[in-house]
Amino acid sequence: MDIDVNGTRRAVDCEAATPLLWVLRDHLNLTGTRFGCGIGACGACTVHMDGAAVRSCVLPVSAIADRRVTTIEALGAGDAHPLQRAWIELQVPQCGYCQSGMLMAAAALLAATPTPSDAQIDAAITNVCRCGTYPRIRAAIRLAAVSPVSAPSP
Repeated sequence: MDIDVNGTRRAVDCEAATPLLWVLRDHLNLTGTRFGCGIGACGACTVHMDGAAVRSCVLPVSAIADRRVTTIEALGAGDAHPLQRAWIELQVPQCGYCQSGMLMAAAALLAATPTPSDAQIDAAITNVCRCGTYPRIRAAIRLAAVSPVSAPSP
């Protein structure tokens, strides 16, 4: 089966029910997307499908045949995305495990809602951060919102 990942059509040889997460990590060697819970609850595996944030651990690869998938590897490719700059400036990560999924969820939010309220941030960012950096995450999203956000990645 062929899938579009980060703007490139890629052939993958796997069963249709294989979760997208494992196709990305094991077949395409895109290891920025993390495994957290395996049930779509924690958000460590968040990627974009046609620009929307989705949990790749519960999404069968067959569901993306005609869709575009964007991973953390493509966010800000060539130049840091405003969210990545804000994450660094405000020292958001502690352990960093959830950060790729958190950044992808935040990027989808800003693409849909360029200047979100705190309530909109809280509603959109349902990812789990075990270190509890939520106040810094919210502040970084607000900081990135005042920076020009690049068009969504391919």
